[in-house]
Amino acid sequence: MTRARFQTFDDPGHREGATRLAALRKTLGAQGLDGFVVPRADEHQSEYVAPGAERLAWLTGFTGSAGTAVILTDRAALVVDGRYTLQAPAQVDTAVITPVQLAETGVEAWISDHLKSGQVLGYDPWLHTPDGVARLQRAVDKAGATLRAVDVNPIDAVWSDRPGQPAGAVVLHPLELAGEAVPDKRARIAAALDKAGCAALVISDPHNLAWAFNLRGGDIDHTPLALGYAILPRQGRPTLFLGSADIAPELRDALAPLADLAPRNAFETALDDLARGGPIRLDAATGAIALKVRIEAAGGTVETGPDPITGLKAVKNAAEIAGTRAAHLRDGVAVVRFLAWLDGRAEAGSLTEIAAVEALEDFRADSGLLRDVSFPTISGSGPNGAIVHYRVSRETDRAVEPGELFLIDSGAQYRDGTTDITRTVAIGSPTDSMCDRFTRVLKGHVGIARAVFPKGTTGAQIDGFARAPLWEAGLDFDHGTGHGVGAFLSVHEGPQRIAKTGTVPLEAGMILSNEPGYYRAGEYGIRLENLVLVEPRTIPGAERTMLGFETLTLAPFDRRLIARALLSQPEHAWIDAYHARVRDTLAPHLDAPTRAWLAQATAPLA
Repeated sequence: MTRARFQTFDDPGHREGATRLAALRKTLGAQGLDGFVVPRADEHQSEYVAPGAERLAWLTGFTGSAGTAVILTDRAALVVDGRYTLQAPAQVDTAVITPVQLAETGVEAWISDHLKSGQVLGYDPWLHTPDGVARLQRAVDKAGATLRAVDVNPIDAVWSDRPGQPAGAVVLHPLELAGEAVPDKRARIAAALDKAGCAALVISDPHNLAWAFNLRGGDIDHTPLALGYAILPRQGRPTLFLGSADIAPELRDALAPLADLAPRNAFETALDDLARGGPIRLDAATGAIALKVRIEAAGGTVETGPDPITGLKAVKNAAEIAGTRAAHLRDGVAVVRFLAWLDGRAEAGSLTEIAAVEALEDFRADSGLLRDVSFPTISGSGPNGAIVHYRVSRETDRAVEPGELFLIDSGAQYRDGTTDITRTVAIGSPTDSMCDRFTRVLKGHVGIARAVFPKGTTGAQIDGFARAPLWEAGLDFDHGTGHGVGAFLSVHEGPQRIAKTGTVPLEAGMILSNEPGYYRAGEYGIRLENLVLVEPRTIPGAERTMLGFETLTLAPFDRRLIARALLSQPEHAWIDAYHARVRDTLAPHLDAPTRAWLAQATAPLA
């Protein structure tokens, strides 16, 4: 087996929190600021960002995908959500930075409680949306202080070896995989703008730019994006502003009939010209307030709201669905080969978390079609599995020990689809408590998989299906049950989600994860994740249009952890039917030993 080629294991965390905070505070003082807000964001408000945008990680050591630090002259806080309850205190220097749980105290509440009257709080206008700044303003007003935008992020002034802007290759995403030509997409976007009464759209989300123009790029690890912007008028030619210099002549030729190409540094000037038209739609989720300020300063009118591309992109067409199914078949073969390999080695006690990651990536790479992993693999043995978004490093790597649970959450990027799967397996003999918790999580997973619901139902309305078996035992989990997934795009894609906050109605063609979990701090974590496709569901005598889920992921659940007595007959039948489909679909693509292992792993439950 070759060494893994995509995962990195250097921990970006550091022990320099106090030194870096002191340097930042000195710079803030020189700029007349008493504090500064440091979100985990880039100028596109993305979840996955380029190394040079990892300001929060550089300053605090926290490597999670969401969080905000507030640095004041005499104290500092890092506000994180429930996914990072354990991770944040483990990564930051708690002597100088206080981790704060979002559910207990939000960013704005912490600011209003700790910022003093007359002080000045700074923020980078490229890293906050207009709504986000409005919330900061209310908090600052409550404290009797002042909020000020900065021209240059002060962290950049003290981060001496900050990486430069990426400039990866930009390529066309072929029509046979995209499923819809760019002119047709543009026509649908223009119709949405017309309905909203907008003259143009500023595309600030690189995911939407990639979808609208059938492009993929190499600027961000794990997500095939070209960082940049686009201006798409309701009538007339769009303009793409790309930071990459690596645009092949054939790509320029292909784009020439569709749009103009311009360098990224021409974007702000183009906003000035754009302001002379009618109302401009700026995406509420990803459009920085710097864009709104620039357009309005030139006399333009900004309408902040949803980018219509986000909703269009979420509903996959026939080609994207076919590609996703093909990707899951390929990925299922790799995951089953890995699980069989793991079963033969883990009990010996010589397997480590990193070794497991490298093996899984090698099995995926054996297909010859793997482009990247879709996110850094979460490989958690024993207590590390209880850290929801644990990222193994050389420093934290531990052996997979007998008597523990091992959680591995991973995914792949193929040209035809994006995958995301989590399995939890027993190493040796599990305890009765482990089996009880595992089965409750599995029951919740099956509850989502079997759900049938009327058109118009939101993710919030079915989120409880996943939690009910845990609630019955006084348990719960502190993350959403499911997120949207792209088609060779981001593994985390909106606007759809299955969560208490999932307000967007689910539509046929949307792809989501189904991943309830349970986490016992200091002992183990359990998460079971498949991707599902929303599909029409025919019910005899139905009086409403009904929807349900097709499970796309193909890999067995660990039968050794299933407490059969806790299962209802429909749950039992679903698991047996799913395992039979996994076996029948994957067996022809496996070697004889792995086929034999899969036959045992998918045998009917007693």
